[in-house]
Parts: sequence; structure tokens; C-alpha cells
Amino acid sequence: MGKSVYIAEKPSVGRSFADAIQHRFSQNFKSYDGYMESQDAIITWCVGHLVTMSYPEAYDPALKRWTMETLPFIPDKYLYQIGNGVEKQFKIVSELLNRKDVSTIYVCTDSGREGEYIYRLVDQMANVQGKEKKRVWIDSQTEDEIVRGIAEAKDESEYDNLAASAYLRAKEDYLMGINFSRVLSLKYGNRLGSYINSRYVAIAVGRVMTCVLGMVVRREREIRNFVKTPFFRVLGNFSVAGHSFEGEWRAIQGSKYFETPYLYKENGFKERQTAEELISHLSDGKMIVGEDGIGVLAGVEGTGAGTDEAFAGEDAGLENGVLTKIEKKKENRNPPLLYNLAEIQNDCSKIFKISPDRTLEVIQELYEKKLVTYPRTDARVLSTAISKEIYKNLNGLKNYSIVSDLAAEILAGDSYKNIAKTKYCNDSMITDHYAIIPTGQGLNALSSLPPLSQKVYEVIVRRFLSIFYPPAVYQKISMQIQVKEETFFTSFKVMTEEGFLKCTTWSFAKKKDGASENSSKSGENDASDGNNENNADETEDVKVDEIFLETLSKLKKGATIDTSGYLIKEGETSPPKRYNSGSLILAMESAGNLIEDEDLRAQIKGSGIGTSATRGEILKKLNTKEYLKTNNKTQIVTPSLLGELIFDVVENSIPHLLNAEFTASWEMGLTQVAEGVTSEDEYMEKLSGYITRRTNVVKQLNNSYKLTSLFNEDVKAYK
Repeated sequence: MGKSVYIAEKPSVGRSFADAIQHRFSQNFKSYDGYMESQDAIITWCVGHLVTMSYPEAYDPALKRWTMETLPFIPDKYLYQIGNGVEKQFKIVSELLNRKDVSTIYVCTDSGREGEYIYRLVDQMANVQGKEKKRVWIDSQTEDEIVRGIAEAKDESEYDNLAASAYLRAKEDYLMGINFSRVLSLKYGNRLGSYINSRYVAIAVGRVMTCVLGMVVRREREIRNFVKTPFFRVLGNFSVAGHSFEGEWRAIQGSKYFETPYLYKENGFKERQTAEELISHLSDGKMIVGEDGIGVLAGVEGTGAGTDEAFAGEDAGLENGVLTKIEKKKENRNPPLLYNLAEIQNDCSKIFKISPDRTLEVIQELYEKKLVTYPRTDARVLSTAISKEIYKNLNGLKNYSIVSDLAAEILAGDSYKNIAKTKYCNDSMITDHYAIIPTGQGLNALSSLPPLSQKVYEVIVRRFLSIFYPPAVYQKISMQIQVKEETFFTSFKVMTEEGFLKCTTWSFAKKKDGASENSSKSGENDASDGNNENNADETEDVKVDEIFLETLSKLKKGATIDTSGYLIKEGETSPPKRYNSGSLILAMESAGNLIEDEDLRAQIKGSGIGTSATRGEILKKLNTKEYLKTNNKTQIVTPSLLGELIFDVVENSIPHLLNAEFTASWEMGLTQVAEGVTSEDEYMEKLSGYITRRTNVVKQLNNSYKLTSLFNEDVKAYK
């Protein structure tokens, strides 16, 4: 029986395989240039992409020069070449794969579409024949997982559909990039150059990249064109048992303002005067006394009222309110789902102000140090298989001092035994890999990692531990108070059971009130798709102590509520917030929509723009090309003038590229190829037809006048 070659994606991964094989199978490895070898096994690596697609000039030297006559460019057969600077390693790998004493090849590149593509290109270029090829598919680099992956390795042919989708993804990016970038650059490059003081601009276009540019430019233009609208809310000042609180007025049925044109929304007026009239009506227009003793008319701005509020004072003998409704209920707040790459990139953008690609670098290192599972995953749940052995991860975390008491507490209970029956385990929501979780191993290496890596690891660990705790429980009381025919709403809540929040405060968090609450709000985002208001439609729950809540709970319908005054709160609509790098990744995952509800995001998984492995790199590329700018301190993302100019070019030539749903449909098509639903030929025919049609349309366009007008407007915004 011949030797086995294990081919990894990186030297560090190769060493992990060597350690596992040496320990479990008593193999003694010796190191050589570009590989390691024992009596039965050889381990080598690819150092990333050893083989790449050839440039157009490899097909015909004339194609090196960009001309309209050579477009569209769609080869019948695609050419590949060895990457620059990796020729030596490719030669080593090629010779090892073809050695006569080698009978079996274990493909150990990253378990995903890109990892599959990396190996297939090497196999193709090295012309490997007559060997048994097996695919090792693992979720972490722990010794147990590597050994399991080798033992359960499937025939490489079972991944042919995945490989087909990988080849198609590369061809798609290649064809769109070459054809659309060249045709747009030739047609508009000189004109763009004149607007940014350059002789010529080469316009880079990509299936995902251009769509993301469009998302950011559109958001910026919404902000730029936004017109603030003021609105005025009326609040009542009430008290129970000596405790004062506010209630928000709303125009429900029975109110004299119900469904009138005076309303901005149910809880506010368009004009301040109308709000003042309401207060005057509720206080019978009496003269009242402000804090400084100067009389002011109810509802009219004056001394003691402040610049944005008017009030009726407590000495005015105001009519008391009547409690018309009281509702008592418990509210549960469940632990969030586990991290996938997009979620942890979003949180790290907010917590540490680092870019998505930097986050991936950190987690990749944690993965290679055996601390966490595979990072490039879209899933936010566990698999049934891992759920059965999750106690191993928890046992390991007892050695992680920061959370050792929490891990021990979980293991002392039964929650971990039943995790497979919860929403945190769902095989149908997993494609390649389950969520990012700590392995419980590799802790000896943690102290040698940079502080940032240690903090990111803690964030992942705490998210993982939280799913084994019960929900946080709140007792809530909602009240409606009627004064005359008008109604005020208020609600109070108190936490009665800490639940999972017990394990969500980071050890590195700044000590301040509400730290535990704030640290657990991952998944909430800093950007919004619609108009925001400084005040929500519903009054925010007031956090009170249990004694006051008990007092309120004893109130009965019809009880008298003391009224001490009214005030006007002026607010104004605010524009959508800019994306930060993390919220932009989430929006890409959700096909251009920033969906904050994690259950809804889970429902549309698989229809996003790009993949978990590529989104951070796409954003980095847009910054490198200076189409976008990301503030390093805040991670806020904005377009550049060049980015806006290119947006206008694309919108008036190949507008589909700016459409998130259209771009996501291509990604969905690749998924269908990987699943065997769509054939490779079918997909390629659709792709070639689209590129041919759109390239020819652009060649015939005559939209110079319109673009000049748009470019001039863009320049004004950047002066």
C-alpha cells in the first residue's frame, strides 16, 4: 500500500495535521522544503492560490490592449497559470501528488467553496492521474476533529458540484470584471478623469463590489437630500404614592384629535400651536406657576418652560387622571443565536472599531490555534452531531479562568444535555459548517496572542455560554390614564431573573451602569433603512425598582392618578444613519436590507450578496480603490467623489449591477449548482448571454449629456 499525501491550504494547517497524525498514528515526520514526510504520510500545502486564471493576453497578445472591437471577451476554453511568486511551491506540490509511491491524496484545504477551488486548480494543473482522492471536511483544527475528518473522508467526486460552483464563481467574476470594466473605462474613463484632476480613470466593476458601492452611495444621497420635519409630543406628569412619572399622550379613538390632519403621527402634532391648545384644554387654560414663580399660561413657552418644552405647573389645580387600563405581564428576553462570520464582524466593528477583514484575520488565527471552530460560516446554530458532544467544549472552558465558574455551573445542570431540542440546533440551517464556537482547546496559546485576539475570543465564548442559560425575565406593567377625553400611556418594567445576561458582561468592558445590558445587545445595528425619529412611537419602558412596581401592581381600574402638569417635547425626524463596516456586512448578508431581527435574517439565509468568506475583502477592495472611505476610529463608511461618479456611470449603463436582489440571485444560482439543482452548462449559458447583451448595449449608448449633468451635481456635494 502506497503513501498518503495530505494537502492543506497553509503551512500552519499542515503542521496541525502533522501533529495530529504523529500523535494518533505514531508517525515521525521530518521537515523538508515545502513539505513534511513520515514513513506512511506526506504533508504539504498550497500557500493560498497556487494557480490562477490567465489574463486575456494569454489567449491573444492583441487582447492586452483595451479596445471596443475585442469586447465582449468570452473564451470557449479557459486558461490557467501558476501564480506569481509561488512557482517553487507548486513544483514541490505537483511532484508530491504525482509520486509513484503515493496512492491516496487527502484534500485538506479549507472546507468550503474556495478551499475546494484551490485544490482543484492544483490537481488540474499538475495533471494528477490514477490516485485515490478523498476530501477531509472539518469544523475545527483540534486533534479529535482532524482525526475524525480523516476517518470520515469522502471520495472527492462527491464534491464535484461544489467544485463546479467554485469554477463558475471565478468565471463570473472574471468575465464581469474584464468586460464591464473595460467597456465602461473605454467609454467614460476620460470624462471621469476630468472631474478628479486625472487624465484617465480605469473603472473597476464587480458583481458584488459594484452592488455594495451602490448601497453606500444611495444611503449617502438619502442623507444629503433629507429634510427634517419637526413634530411635537405632549407628556403628562403624574404620580402614584409619591413617585412621579411621565405618560405620553396619543390620539386614540375618543380623542378630539383622533384621525385629524393636525397629527404628525398618533403621538404627536405637526404644529406646536396644536400641542399648546391640547395642554390649554386639559388644564382649563389656567394661569400656573413655573419653578421660578413667574406665571405662564398652560402650554405656552415661557420662563421656566425651557426652549423646547411648555408645561402646566403642579399648583394649577389640574384635573386628576383616571386609570382606564392596567396590564401586567412577564416578558422574556432569549439569548441570541450563535455567531456566524457576519454577526461577529458586525459586533467587532461596534465594540473594537475594527474592519470586517481584520475581524476575519483575528478569528482565522484563533481557528488555527485550535481555539475556535471554522470562521467562514453563514450558520448561527449547532449541528445535531456537535450538540451531542458539546460537553467537551464546556469542559475545556472550565480551564478558561474568565468564565470557568460559568462553564462549571452549566455542566452542573441539565441545559447542555437538551441543547439539540432548542432553536440553537438546526441541521436544516447549516450548509458547510455550524456556528463559530469555542472548542475548549488551545487555551495554552491564548496568553501569547495580542490583547485584541483575546478579547474577541472572550466575546465568542460568552455568546456560546449564553445559549445554555434561561431567558432574562422582566415584569412589566402598562397603564392608560385618561384626563377628560384624552389618554396618556406609560409602562414600567423591572428585571426579575437575570438569566443569560449573567454571562454577557465582558471582563474588558468599562464599568458603568447598564454594562451587562449593553454588552449583550449584539445583533442590534447602528444603521437603519428608514427615517428615524428622536422619539419612538411608543413610550420606552421605564426601569423602576421592585417596590414601586409592586405598588403599581396593586392599582385597580378606575383609580385616581394625581396630575401635576404637562409639557411639550419637540422632536424632529432624522435621516437614515450611515453604514458602519459591520452593519454593511450584515446588509450584504441580507441582500442589501439591514434586517435587525435575527429570526428574519435566519429565514433568508443564502440569498445575500457575496459570501461570508468574501464580504470583508470586498469592502477592503472598495476602500483600496478609493471608491469608499472607512473612518478607522468609527468604522463609518462613506463614498468618495470618484465612487459617486462611478455609481452614476453604472446606473446609466448597467443598472442591474447596483440591484442587490439581482446580484444576490447570481449567488443563489451558484448555490443551486453546488446543490445539483442547476447544471454548470445552464448557468454558463445564462452568464455568457447576459454579459454579451449588456456589453453590446453599453457600446451603443449615447448618454453623455445626462452624465455630465449628474457629474456636475456630484462635484457640488464635495466642494
